Amino acid sequence: MDITGTSALVTGGASGLGLATVRALVDRGVNVVMLDLDGSSGAEKCEELGPLAHFSQGDVTDPISVGAALDNAQALGPIRALVHCAGKGGTVRVVERDGSPGSLETYESLVRLNLVGTFNVLSLSAARMAEQEPVGEERGVCILTASVAAWEGQIGQIPYASAKAGVVGMTIVAARDLARRLIRVCTIAPGVFDTPILARYSDEIRSGLAAQIPHPSRLGHPDEYASLALHILDNPMLNGETIRLDGAIRMGAK
Repeated sequence: MDITGTSALVTGGASGLGLATVRALVDRGVNVVMLDLDGSSGAEKCEELGPLAHFSQGDVTDPISVGAALDNAQALGPIRALVHCAGKGGTVRVVERDGSPGSLETYESLVRLNLVGTFNVLSLSAARMAEQEPVGEERGVCILTASVAAWEGQIGQIPYASAKAGVVGMTIVAARDLARRLIRVCTIAPGVFDTPILARYSDEIRSGLAAQIPHPSRLGHPDEYASLALHILDNPMLNGETIRLDGAIRMGAK
């Protein structure tokens, strides 16, 4: 799909994978609305990126703030692309080290953000795309973000792994559901990437993670995620697929 001059919504766009995607889309001549939380550096990043980048504050689990971001995007041009990067991890064990049961509250909150938030953004964005006239054989493309934890979640990752497995599961169903509306859906499942979240860990931990990746034996670069996202937008036969972007890593139990 030729997305030049159209608009796109990128969630979690103020940092990491989302910010790299915003940059790549702006370079393509796309009007991009980045949706991120209050307190993020989104507004400042948009000033750096120029007039095609716009910030909208909100939570991906909140239909009102997501709707406002979509309003902003549609005011700039027909919305043809969604790249949903927002999410976070957190640690919960089934039974904690002290013998207590894992926190249901934490489990629910992380699943709500990472899975329910994904459905909310996908549904609201697809509804807007479905209202538009098609360009050739499609109206829009929705790209979601899962994780290799969907298959090889490590000990303590149970809420995150559950949610990301849910994102993988919804991908083919959503693609089939939206096919009659000429909207494609794909998911990227990153491995270990050099993002601000990982930057909080020590160099020793980061090096250890990089050493687990067969080739290239390093942390992934956010630009590599963005490159794949743009390829999905460009290639009309990519639909209903979850693509691992991980250098062939298969995570151990811990």
